[in-house]
Amino acid sequence: MTDSTTSPVRLTQLAHGGGCGCKIAPGVLERILAKSAAPLMPPQLLVGIETADDAAVWQLNDTQAIVATTDFFMPVVDDPFDFGRIAATNAISDIYAMGGTPLFALAIVGMPVNKLDTDTIRRILEGGESVCAQARIPIAGGHTIDSPEPIYGLVAIGLVRPDHVKRNVGARPGDKLILGKALGVGIHSAAFKKGDLTEHDYAAMIASTTQLNTPGPALACLDGVHAMTDVTGFGLAGHLLEICKASQVAATLRFDALPLLPNALDYARRGFVTGASTRNLQSYGNLLTVADRLGEAERMLLADPQTSGGLLVSCAPEVVTEVLSIFLQQGFDHATVVGEVIDGLPRVVVG
Repeated sequence: MTDSTTSPVRLTQLAHGGGCGCKIAPGVLERILAKSAAPLMPPQLLVGIETADDAAVWQLNDTQAIVATTDFFMPVVDDPFDFGRIAATNAISDIYAMGGTPLFALAIVGMPVNKLDTDTIRRILEGGESVCAQARIPIAGGHTIDSPEPIYGLVAIGLVRPDHVKRNVGARPGDKLILGKALGVGIHSAAFKKGDLTEHDYAAMIASTTQLNTPGPALACLDGVHAMTDVTGFGLAGHLLEICKASQVAATLRFDALPLLPNALDYARRGFVTGASTRNLQSYGNLLTVADRLGEAERMLLADPQTSGGLLVSCAPEVVTEVLSIFLQQGFDHATVVGEVIDGLPRVVVG
């Protein structure tokens, strides 16, 4: 399908990849960073790159810390306004995932000005602005370049109490794992690019990818929430592995409990998957064990890159009801318990 307000040129045809599927595979990224010099770690830097967290956190005083992140990518849809909305929602999500409240944003814009007209580029920016208005933050500046492929995203700056910062570190054996949004964005986008995504399923994908992860700050206030991240380009299994590695624990997932976008498994079985899914699976190696009853399509869903995906929360059993209530009160109908944290070396087991 194509939506009624696409630009004269299909945005997805101008890019070699789209959304968070553009990310460098986690295994490759680890090898790149492994050869980097040890970073400077002043005491005010509460969170840096050491545990693959969603954003950096810099403490200002006893009650305030700055959360800073950046995220940008190439189009996952053809509608320029929707592309801007998705990219902005995805970037701001990292602030919420750390337990922070966004303050302002800076735009990152790279456009092939010889291929896209100014109206199309303006609509991309307007899409991002509309999401920032929803989050009640201004876009206070940014940077633009002439690029061979369309790129859009944000630098997002937020504020958090130092004692409310939520990280990959902190998950404990016995914790329940709660996922806030349905999976399958990469699969839906692959079907869209081939013209086989139905209008209904396209609408479901847009609704999910443009829903701000606003429960983050409220969840961060709960002592029983031990770790939190958002599920994006490395897939559910990849981002859960980051929690396991940082927390030195293992985890189990119940595949049948995973919330899925409409027909996501059917699309996967028909071969609509991204190259990033395969790269993700290869990067997990033997740290991911999948039950024999689950086939290739199910494995691809576990590794499916989520553009603007949901929050993944590791919390004590006694606060599960409260965590789910916060999600539901803010319109996250797919939020559900999908697994638990167990003792053991870092790994994810899916049954």
